[in-house]
Amino acid sequence: MRQSLMETAVRRATDEDVDALSSVMADALMARPLGVWLVPDVVNRAVVMRRYARLVLLQGLEHGRVETTDDRAAVAVWYARVEPPPPAAPWMYDLHRLLGRHAARFALLHACVDGLRPHRPHHQLAHVGVRPGHGDAAQALLATHHQTLDLAGLPSCAEHSSDRPGDGLLAEVGYRPRSPVLLAPGGPALWRMWRPQPCDEQPCGSAGGGLPRRVRLDRTATPFLGRLLPAAPPRSP
Repeated sequence: MRQSLMETAVRRATDEDVDALSSVMADALMARPLGVWLVPDVVNRAVVMRRYARLVLLQGLEHGRVETTDDRAAVAVWYARVEPPPPAAPWMYDLHRLLGRHAARFALLHACVDGLRPHRPHHQLAHVGVRPGHGDAAQALLATHHQTLDLAGLPSCAEHSSDRPGDGLLAEVGYRPRSPVLLAPGGPALWRMWRPQPCDEQPCGSAGGGLPRRVRLDRTATPFLGRLLPAAPPRSP
């Protein structure tokens, strides 16, 4: 029997989780058309994806928030996008240093993600990975962070490569597709997915409309209790 959402324990990841979660994230990427496009080289795909996943997790631990389940069946990397991020030079340097000749398409992917980012304060679900058959764990993982965002009145965004953006995990937890970007050469469509707040859809301050806009924006640091946020998080790893 699949574990219910209420029974799934969610916690903040640590350095000790990096090896196990790198495998989860790399396997999830390789199972998607995006992973095939990122690394066409079948022989080296697993190694490259594992290096990339490890870099993503280390960046998330340092500059954002990485969450997982107690059984490490799912992982999510979040960034608070309250201010414009600084130039991406350090991230791109690490990307090319670790991935070598395979780095170009990863760099293009991140450039597209940066170009799709909303200008209003929000949280970015930069990466999410789940073991096959553990969809409930992924839903519980995202629901925990979404509850905190809802208390702060903050929307969230993610990117999804699929021919059917209205299906799948992100759609199930309230994300809606916006206009796509086609990754070239020959890549899949990359959709911006947006999870709004009630105040986005009706006048703020009206009945059921959530917190007034001014208060909502003043509370953007709430989801990162117990930790100081950097003034400007890095561009999307």
